[in-house]
Amino acid sequence: MRFQIAATAVGIWMSLSVAQAQDLGPRPEFIEPDLSSVELGQLLFYDPILSGNRNISCATCHHPKLGTSDGLSLGIGEGGVGLGGNRKLTQENRPEQRIPRNSPAMWNLGALEFTTFFHDGRLEADPSQPNGIRTPLGTHMRPGFKSALAAQAMFPVLSPDEMAGHYSENEVSKAVRLGLLTQVGGAWDLIAARVAAIPEYQRRFDDIAPGEDISFTAIANVIADFIAFEWRADNSLFDRAMRGEDRLPEQAQLGMELFYGKAGCSACHSGWFQTDHGFHSIAMPQIGPGKSARFENHVRDDGRLRVTGDKDDAFAFRTPSLRNVTLTAPYGHSGAYARLEDVLRHHLDPVSALRNYAIEMADLPEFFGAEDQKALLDPRHVEAIAASNDLAPIDLSDDEVDAILSFLGTLEDPAVRLGVPQTVPSGLPVDQ
Repeated sequence: MRFQIAATAVGIWMSLSVAQAQDLGPRPEFIEPDLSSVELGQLLFYDPILSGNRNISCATCHHPKLGTSDGLSLGIGEGGVGLGGNRKLTQENRPEQRIPRNSPAMWNLGALEFTTFFHDGRLEADPSQPNGIRTPLGTHMRPGFKSALAAQAMFPVLSPDEMAGHYSENEVSKAVRLGLLTQVGGAWDLIAARVAAIPEYQRRFDDIAPGEDISFTAIANVIADFIAFEWRADNSLFDRAMRGEDRLPEQAQLGMELFYGKAGCSACHSGWFQTDHGFHSIAMPQIGPGKSARFENHVRDDGRLRVTGDKDDAFAFRTPSLRNVTLTAPYGHSGAYARLEDVLRHHLDPVSALRNYAIEMADLPEFFGAEDQKALLDPRHVEAIAASNDLAPIDLSDDEVDAILSFLGTLEDPAVRLGVPQTVPSGLPVDQ
C-alpha cells in the first residue's frame, strides 16, 4: 500500500511505501539574526575570556570539527588542553572529575521548536515564569535573555568543571564557590566586565546597541544569534528528497521505510528534526561520575527526575535530534556508545544491551583515578535503570540495521557558515 508523506508547509507531497503514514508537519521556522550580532557572537563563542581561568571557550566542547560536540563520551573541561581525542589533563588546575554528561550537539538550535535544553530539560521556555524561562536559578534568573537558547548558552560558565574553575583559582570561581552567580557583583557581572574592558568588544556592542552597558544577558544573546545562524542544517539529502528535488539511494529509502514503519524509530524521533522533544528512558548505561549536586557523592544520573521530582521520570532523558547524527559521536547522555551502529542496536533490546554493556564501547580520555564503571558494577543501580525502560524489544536483521544507518546518513548536512576565527579580541588562543 502506498501512502503520502507531507514534505513542506505549502503542500509538496511525495509518495512513500511505509508501514504507516508519517506527516512531518510544517517546515521548521528559524531565528533570523542580524549579521553584526552573529559576528560578535562568533568571536565570544571562541574566546576563552568567558572562562574563569581564561583557558577554555564554548568551542572547546562544541567545535565544528567535532560535529559541534567534543568527540568524547565524557569530556574534560576546565583543567584540560587540546581538542577531542587529543584533550589531556594538566597538572595545573587539574579537574576533579570528567564532565558528567556527553556534550550535546548544536545543530538547528535556532529553529523555533527548540525550547528545551540540556539532557534533562532543566532549562526551558515557560510563559508562566516571570522572565518566560524556567531555569535551575529560579527567581535569581535575570531578565534580558531573548530566548531559552540564549539562557542555556551561559550556564557552563558557572560550572567549576566546565568553565569557571575551582575554588580559589580565579575571581569567577570564587564567586561561584560563594553562591554569587547572577547577583550584582557575582560571576556573571565579573565576566561581563572582562568583555567590556576590551575595546573591540565595546565598539561592536556599541554598534548593535549604542549607549547600553555590556551585560551578561547581552553576551548570551549574541552567542545565541551565532549558534542559530552558524549551525542551521536543513539542506540534507533527506530535505531535498522531501522537497522533490532529489532521491534517496535504494538502501536509504528502505531504511526510511523501516524508520517510519516497522522499526518504530519515529515514535520518539519524529518531525523534521527527528525528535519529539520529549523525555524517555531507554535503559542507557550509566558511566562516569554521574550527575549529582555539589557535595553529593554518588554516581547516579536520575535524568528528568532531578527536574520534575516525578519517580516516573527516573532515568529519562531528552530525545536528541538526529540531524548530523553521523557526525556527533559518542551517543547517549553518558556517551556510552562511541559508534552509531552500537547505539542503534541498543534500541533493539535496551535491557539486554544494558546488562551486557562493556565500557570499551565508550571513548574516554585517560583520567587517573576516575571510577567510570562504579554504577555499572552496582547490580541494584543497573536493575533500577532496567526497570525504567520504555522500549519494547524489536527484531531487525543485520541488513535492516544497515539500511537504517544508510537512512541516517541522508540526514547529514555539515553546514558551517563563518567557521573558526583565526584570532579573538582578547588575544587569547583560539581552538583551531
